[in-house]
Amino acid sequence: MPEVTNPVAQEFLHQLIEAQADERTLSWLATQQEKLQANYTDRALYLAFGMAPRFAGKQPLALSEAQKTAANQLRTGFQPDGWPLSQLVRTYLLLLLPADDAATYTATLTQLLETAEVDEQVAIYSALPLLAHPEALVPLAVNGLRTNITRVFDAIALQNPFPADQLDEAAWNQMILKAVFMERPLYQICGADARTNPALARMLTDFAHERWAADRPVTPELWRFVAPHADASHRTDLQRVIASENPLESAAGKRVCIQSKVPELQSLLPSDHDANNPPTWKQIGKELFDG
Repeated sequence: MPEVTNPVAQEFLHQLIEAQADERTLSWLATQQEKLQANYTDRALYLAFGMAPRFAGKQPLALSEAQKTAANQLRTGFQPDGWPLSQLVRTYLLLLLPADDAATYTATLTQLLETAEVDEQVAIYSALPLLAHPEALVPLAVNGLRTNITRVFDAIALQNPFPADQLDEAAWNQMILKAVFMERPLYQICGADARTNPALARMLTDFAHERWAADRPVTPELWRFVAPHADASHRTDLQRVIASENPLESAAGKRVCIQSKVPELQSLLPSDHDANNPPTWKQIGKELFDG
């Protein structure tokens, strides 16, 4: 039997499917798995992948806390809670793809993406952290990030550990800048703090200046990526941010000053007690997007 992708993940996903699916879905999936393992063909995979919603449906998963913990232990940052059941089934089918040869493996996924509709693209890109040959899949992710379809972009950029683990600095920085431009919830980006870098901080500061020059708002979450690299040159910017009438923007400016540990920036903090304990970046993001 050919080598397949991530047998531990296969077992975990199958357990999730068993807990969520009815007998009709499980019977269909067992038949597809038998076909793929007995005599694998790309055509059989593509057909099963396309038919999954007919048998699995789109009801959202509701994982228990134990299942969420297990998912994160399987792959740090992997969190399928809220996925449609059909997406979970499609991910399971992708893990049945033979992984013996990286070039063949990548070519099969590339062909699948070329004809995929939006839900199918979302399933493939969300599955990236569980798939084989991650280095070979980087071009697929980079190409996917060029999309203007929000759901497809989010499948790669948000709640997905693949970009932080695999993208080089230039591709990572472009992803963050596009996420800011598209007004996506940056707090949902895995590895955000570990991948901050001076070049990204400069790009985002320049972006903020352009927005201000056009009299347009700047998301408070932008400053998260500037904070580790903030210095005295950011004093004027942070004065403006802290003085904002938007409480989340003001909180972000205070968070930067505290995190920077630069005396000239910390001197911008008001003397009241709350200034020394502003919301965390996650709290700022959740309040911004979730209310």
